[in-house]
Amino acid sequence: MMNQEDIKGIIPHREPFILVDEVLEKDDTHIIALKHVRADEDYFRGHFPDMPVMPGVLIVEAMAQAGAIVALAKPENQGKIAFFAGIDKVRFKRSVFPGDTLRLEVTMTRQRGPIGFGEGKAFVNGKLCVSGELMFAIGDAKKD
Repeated sequence: MMNQEDIKGIIPHREPFILVDEVLEKDDTHIIALKHVRADEDYFRGHFPDMPVMPGVLIVEAMAQAGAIVALAKPENQGKIAFFAGIDKVRFKRSVFPGDTLRLEVTMTRQRGPIGFGEGKAFVNGKLCVSGELMFAIGDAKKD
């Protein structure tokens, strides 16, 4: 449905920090996206050199970026940024390794003004790796 170039037209993230490679499905409140975890990702140099594991916080960030695609695709939010405002009930169930493909599923549960909430899950081969509640704030893309 969307490749990374399409995604870059919606969210402001760029290499090396864009963590969504493609979108399989998206509507006004839900997204299913993929992150192909490559062995040459820079963070694997230090996390951990002898047993590379994708940092859990980056999996949470990947879920947040997927959610940002939903939020920022809305006409009223175009050209804005979705800032992380909080995370709750995050659980890490399985490690993610080079060569894995993360399936990111995020559902936006509610939004009041610029503040929104969502539920995210990340899977590898159908097995849950990370889940949690995400909170974001929509703001201007300029420094004041």
